[in-house]
Amino acid sequence: MTTRARSFDAAAALYAAHRPGYPPALFDAVEALAGRPLAGARVADVGAGTGIATGLLRERGAEVLAVEPGDGMAAEFRRTHPGIPIVRGDGDRLPLATGAFDLLTYAQAWHWTDPARSVPEARRVLRPGGALAMWWNDTDVTVPWIAEQEERLRVFFEVKGESRRTLPEGLGEFTTRSVTWSRRITLDDHLANLASHSAFLVLGEARTRAYFAGERELLNPLFPDGIVEEQYVVNVSVAVV
Repeated sequence: MTTRARSFDAAAALYAAHRPGYPPALFDAVEALAGRPLAGARVADVGAGTGIATGLLRERGAEVLAVEPGDGMAAEFRRTHPGIPIVRGDGDRLPLATGAFDLLTYAQAWHWTDPARSVPEARRVLRPGGALAMWWNDTDVTVPWIAEQEERLRVFFEVKGESRRTLPEGLGEFTTRSVTWSRRITLDDHLANLASHSAFLVLGEARTRAYFAGERELLNPLFPDGIVEEQYVVNVSVAVV
C-alpha cells in the first residue's frame, strides 16, 4: 500500500468523526443496479476503513463483513462497530472464500487497489450473478463556494488536470448512477473533514496548519453563523458478474 493509503491509520478517529456518510438513495441505487435487495445479502465491504459504509449496509439488513488492511482504521472500526466482523486484508489479496458473496462494495476504496490483482480477486469471491459496487462521495462543484475551494486545493497541491477514475475491465459492464445530497455541519467540522484527507495527512503539520488558517479566513464571511452546508454527488458504479 502507498504512504498516502497508510496515512489514515494515524488519523482514524479524525476520519470516523468527520467524514461524510451516505444517503439512503445511494443504497437504493445499489439494490436497483445489482438486481437484488441488500437485506439478507452476503456482502464484503472492502477497504472498510472505520466502517462508515459498513454500518449503513448492516442497517439495510445485509449480512456484512468488513475487510480492512490498516491497523489504526481496523482498531477504530472495532471500537465503533463491535457487532460487525472484520478481517485484515485488501482488495488485491482478499482473505475470503471463493464464490461466497453476493456483493462486494468499495466505498471510497477501489482507487487504492491494483486492478490487475483486484479484478481477479473480485471475480473469485463473488458467486455467479453476484455484483461489485464502487462509489465515491465527490464535492458538488456546481455550488460556487465549493468550486472555489476545490480550485484552491488544486493549486495548493499542484494537481495537473482532472483526476479520472477508470472503471476496470474484466468484470462485465458497469452501470453508473449519481445521487446528490447534502449535510449541514459546523465550519470546524468542515475543516476537520478536509484535514482527514490523505493529501493533508502526509503534508506535515506546519503547512497544514497554515493552509487551514487561510481557509478559515476565507470561509468565515461566507458562513457567519458557523454552519456550512456541504453538497455532494455520490457516483456509484455496479457490475453484475
